Amino acid sequence: MTDRDERPVAGNDPAPTPFAPAAPGEVTVYRDASLIDGTGAPVRRGMAVVTDGPMIKAVLPDAELSSSDLDGAEVVDVAGAFLLPGLIDTHQHLSTPPNREWAEEMMRRQLYGGVTAIREMAGDLRQMADLERAALIGEIPGPDVHNAALMAGPSFFDDPRTWQVTQGTTPGTAPWMQAIDEDTDLTLAVARARGTGAVAVKVYADLDGPTIARITAEAHRQGMRVWAHASVFPALPGDVVAAGVDVVSHVHMLAYQLAGVRPATYRGQRAHLAEVYERFLDAPVDAIDALLGDMRRRGTILDATASVVARIPLSPPGAAGMAQDVLRRLIDRARHVGVEICAGTDYETPPGDPYPSLHDELDHLVHAMGLPPREAVRAATLAGAAALGQRATTGSVEAGKLANLLVVAADPYEDIGHLRHIVTTVKRGRRHDRADYERADHDRADHDRADHERADHERARAAGVEEGAPA
Repeated sequence: MTDRDERPVAGNDPAPTPFAPAAPGEVTVYRDASLIDGTGAPVRRGMAVVTDGPMIKAVLPDAELSSSDLDGAEVVDVAGAFLLPGLIDTHQHLSTPPNREWAEEMMRRQLYGGVTAIREMAGDLRQMADLERAALIGEIPGPDVHNAALMAGPSFFDDPRTWQVTQGTTPGTAPWMQAIDEDTDLTLAVARARGTGAVAVKVYADLDGPTIARITAEAHRQGMRVWAHASVFPALPGDVVAAGVDVVSHVHMLAYQLAGVRPATYRGQRAHLAEVYERFLDAPVDAIDALLGDMRRRGTILDATASVVARIPLSPPGAAGMAQDVLRRLIDRARHVGVEICAGTDYETPPGDPYPSLHDELDHLVHAMGLPPREAVRAATLAGAAALGQRATTGSVEAGKLANLLVVAADPYEDIGHLRHIVTTVKRGRRHDRADYERADHDRADHDRADHERADHERARAAGVEEGAPA
């Protein structure tokens, strides 16, 4: 046998990577920053952040920079601006249903909107695995993607969404969306989920507590995270938390812990929701603290998704009027007990909106749910990294972590809306200036307008020719 010919083949060159991470040896110094490090600490003025390739090399007072720090480095003066970690949206569904063009555009907007990582909470992982790769190596602009493969009871898989994301196969049998019952070989099921590139199992619907505990134990044994809805039905919040999952989503579902009812299926929850909310609001304010205390002791993170309840009518009419009071009390008690809260959305704003949905979630957490802006920033940075299982590598501005940064023109601790005043997003050391995004959108709008004008001209010309044509 001869060695394989390694010469490039015409027409088979790799795709360009204009958004690739910075290479090691590419040193950038961000000078005179007002630093918000993501931990919840106060702003530190006059700081410098040194990045080397995709990593943060040093964080130090600007006055302590040495000539060796500056030698050969690109210097970016951010005086007057605020530098903080890149934002993390811990609840997205960019592939339900799969639409590659839309997903790419949303990822582009997320990155230029300050979001450097997301949790993709189940969908068509065939599409998302490729989008994850494309964003990671820089073929397209987008955040890092951390995918979850879904597991649910067999009765869930007549849901039309399961058909959308498993086209070409049978719902419940795809490795990224599996039906689980007492006869399932969980070692194999988790291994199949891992084979999709997913980093976590999402526990979704129609499962009992013992089954969730078995899934969680096997997923953890194989090195995967476990992300779950706060109520899975018939499993209630206490069952889900006791199973040992890493993150629970949808804070309003925690109210079922005091409900006195146990719907047999996930869909059955809606029939009881008004009763559940009323019973929760009538209970003593600390009645939920035992569950929240168990979450705190176990390190279970709460993915609140608070704004989606107001934005999308998840509640029947009888419950809708109580929903925001329920959410506000639950978040108040979670903060009081010390549960870590991260910022997830579970939706995207319409394509014409200039910013991704995470900004709306943060506004809602502050203005409707009462989080101080400092806690909201932490929810979208270090707490988000903890939800991903990536606290050691991202989520705060520290030496040795990824150079995922956000520079904004005004202080988000004073007004969370200042997170929209984006100067640049840095992902893995590569800058993505907001002005470039806005210029490209302006150019695209001009191009579309010119196309429409040409089409109108051609239609008018054709109509004139027809009117003047011989009979």
